[in-house]
Amino acid sequence: MNGAPRGRNTISARALDRVASAVTAEALDVSARHVRARIEDESGAIALHVSTPIRAISLRAVQTDAAAVQRSGGSLLQRAEAAQQLIRDDFASLTGSEVARVTVRLSSVDIRQEERVR
Repeated sequence: MNGAPRGRNTISARALDRVASAVTAEALDVSARHVRARIEDESGAIALHVSTPIRAISLRAVQTDAAAVQRSGGSLLQRAEAAQQLIRDDFASLTGSEVARVTVRLSSVDIRQEERVR
């Protein structure tokens, strides 16, 4: 045996979808079962399209504390944009694929209720 690689490895489209769902869920701190991912070929690279819920603080918290939005990670748009880069980096790292673009669609908002201090 000369040490040359033999055969080939392939990753199914379903497996790539699951990886995309998992990294999206981790980036936005949501359950992976609520994330939907679709992968397309874009000139040999991968285009990821993910649809996901996002968590947000209550409007009451925003009204009573001006810094609450920044402490929660920023506006929904800022958090979705930051998640795009995390998803791109983590997906590429895990799969070894070149990612051309990531589209994040926010499908719903999970409002975090304020915790009462006792």
